[in-house]
Amino acid sequence: MLNEILKDVSDYIAWEQEEGTLSAEVSPNIVAALATASPKSGGTGSTPSVSPPPAAPPPPRPPALAKIAAEIAVCTRCGLHADRTNTVPGQGNPQPEILFVGEAPGKDEDEQGLAFVGRAGQLLTKMIEAMGFAREDVFIANINKCRPPDNRKPTREEMDTCLPFLKRQIATLKPKVIIAMGATAVEGLVPLPEGQTISKVRGQWLEFEGIPLMPTYHPAYLLRNPAMKRPVWDDLKTVLGLLGRSVPVVKKPTD
Repeated sequence: MLNEILKDVSDYIAWEQEEGTLSAEVSPNIVAALATASPKSGGTGSTPSVSPPPAAPPPPRPPALAKIAAEIAVCTRCGLHADRTNTVPGQGNPQPEILFVGEAPGKDEDEQGLAFVGRAGQLLTKMIEAMGFAREDVFIANINKCRPPDNRKPTREEMDTCLPFLKRQIATLKPKVIIAMGATAVEGLVPLPEGQTISKVRGQWLEFEGIPLMPTYHPAYLLRNPAMKRPVWDDLKTVLGLLGRSVPVVKKPTD
């Protein structure tokens, strides 16, 4: 039981850490209980590690993608550049079947200059592997290439300023399918009618400049709402069907 509690606490701390939170209020009673926990009851006597492992460096980019990444690295078109550590152009296969698009970099991504390397990125890796791919087989990017302060949602102006970079990447990558993860990714690529939400369009095929686009929930949302993993798995299976791929007999990301 205590191990389960510690895991829940660890997962929560990891989520808050990825969101940029550096402190949290904890009841003194909880601290005392954890401090006195014995190995027999499942206590470890040490604080669980929550920092994600460093991501492997991406492979060299083809000239066209490298040129776009170089322009992103020196971009000052919007105010987000002022607080960034690194730009995050995205990385992966330059000729992918699938392009995954998220919202914007988080704390870990800003530090490493790579897309989806924090807790949400670890879950995304499991989702990709459940589909029968490796991360190196797909391309992973975001609507915005710089981290918004406090991981807030990018403004419409910030999105519109940064979108030309992503559109150029898409034109170069020529993916067979785009998976837009979260409302911001969908709104950035396919403006929705007023009143439409990600929950209403999730799992329904849309289109971006002739490319099939599957809207689904963001992995960060799934960390907070594990019950939604199964609907997302259904969305991923639909993508596999469009690609003419069978669903691998593997452990699903819902497990």
